[in-house]
Parts: sequence; structure tokens; C-alpha cells
Amino acid sequence: MSEKKMIPTRDGFGREIVELGKKNSDILVVDIDIGKSCKTGEFRKELPDQYINVGIAEQNGAGFAAGLATCGKIPFVVTYAVFGSLRMCEMIRQEICYPNLNVKIACSHGGVTPANDGASHQSIEDMGVLRTIPNMTVIMPADYNAARKLCREAAETYGPMYLRFTRDAVPQIYDEDVELTIGKAHQIRDGKDVAIIANGDTVRLAIEAAESLEKEGISARVLDMHTIKPLDVEAVTAAVREIGKVITVEDHNILNGLGSAVCEVAAEMGKGLVKRVGIQDQFGQSAPYERLLEINGITAGNIVKLAKEMQ
Repeated sequence: MSEKKMIPTRDGFGREIVELGKKNSDILVVDIDIGKSCKTGEFRKELPDQYINVGIAEQNGAGFAAGLATCGKIPFVVTYAVFGSLRMCEMIRQEICYPNLNVKIACSHGGVTPANDGASHQSIEDMGVLRTIPNMTVIMPADYNAARKLCREAAETYGPMYLRFTRDAVPQIYDEDVELTIGKAHQIRDGKDVAIIANGDTVRLAIEAAESLEKEGISARVLDMHTIKPLDVEAVTAAVREIGKVITVEDHNILNGLGSAVCEVAAEMGKGLVKRVGIQDQFGQSAPYERLLEINGITAGNIVKLAKEMQ
């Protein structure tokens, strides 16, 4: 993949939430005292009347946001992914998803992007846990512009939603005019020999692998599955039916995440071969982001290797 601007997806959220708040005074930020890292500082400065900091109290923040939603507000609860999913899980289930309230949970530091902060801050279970809760939508954008577009879509679509962003910078894949729809995979390139389905910060690796495979005569379809719930079953079904060989790539435990969701579709179809690339059901450690991906085989080289073995 050619060299492109590197920028964290959390920056896209920080920019877009300000624009959304200016257009709609019902949009509020419920900050868990971590605005600097989650990029809500500009929102606080420009829209102080739409900003509430509840302190380091994630569960309280979830319940508070639920109350705001019952009054017609559109609250975005903002914290780290590991806390916004696991620490808040019971409140998300009981107070947000069960009554199907219009609360958005927008979290930075998804996957192993917290890197040197270590396993306590690396969120490898979040998307899997939250996709099992009824009424919840689970989204991870691939780059800065995708984060902006999907944040806007989330604000304009009713229902509980979890948006997961990166701390580390990732390449800018999409132009500003990219059109993305919650629940619909975005096909980046077509192919006939293998389908690579990725989301979030691993989409760049899928593109890089596809480019390498093309040089070896292997044609790869690349899908950005930015929404893992609701999963684009139609796109997965087409990949299994038309190609039959699928590789999933995610910065998340291979259990219960994107790979599992795709395998569920293939199993119900009774056909296809799926290989999962992701966190190998192990906690992380304090190490650079790229090193943590490498330890788990989340690399373009490993995707290429698997694709060649499947031919």
C-alpha cells in the first residue's frame, strides 16, 4: 500500500463530534474524565453546555447517559474501550440495551493500540462481549475519514451503539467523500481466489496483503466489515458462495469477534473454508503496537501465507 497520512481514528471522532454537536444541541458528550486521550477537549471548549464530565465513574456515566436518552438527548459516553465495554457491561445491558435507548458509547484505545500501557488497557474482548447483547450495534472504522462518517451515521441512527477507535495512528485509506453505511460491508477491491474480511486498524493489512498476492497471481477480494453487528450477512454469504476461501483479520480475540461472526454464517451455509487472523486468545503485554500485532500473527505477511496455503 502506498504511503499515506497516518492519523488515529480517535482524531476523526474528536473532529466529527464537534460538528455534530454544533448542528444538533441534543447531542451531548458524557466524559469519563479522559477527554484528552479520547479527543473531546475541543467539544468541551466549543460546546460547554453540551458537555458533562462525570469523573472516573464509568458505570455511573452509562446510567446517566441512559437517563439523558429518556429525555430525548443523544449522549455519547466517552472513555477507553476496555472500560467502556467491560466495566460498563451490566449497565449497558440493563439500562441501555434492554430499554433500547439511543445511547452511543464511543471508545478510544481499541484492541492492542494502547501498546505500552499493557494488558490492563488493551481491549481484546469488547466487540465480542457487546455483540452478544440484543439491540447493540458494534462498529470499528478503518481510518480517520471512516471514523467521521460512521460517527455521523451513528448520531443519525436510533439505538444503542458501540464505536471503537484506535489510539495509534493508522494510514488514511479513504477520501473525505467515502460513503459508508452501518451494517453494510465496504468492498475495497474484488477478487476471485480468496476473500479477506477485516475491520478497524487491520483493514490496512488486508489491503497490503492483497497487493502482495496480486503480484503472485492470486486475486483477493477485500471487504472492510466496519460493522460486526449487525453483520453484513449478504456480503459474507457472497464471499463464501463465490470464492469459498475466506480470511478474517481483526485486532481482537479470535473468539467471538469478527472471525467468529463470519464462521457462524459459513457454518449455517454448510460450506466454505475460513481462517481467522487475530489475537490468539492471550493477554497482551507492554510492547510497541506493531510488535503486539506481530506476536499474534496479525501481519500482511501472515495473511499472504494463509492465502497461498488455501489455494
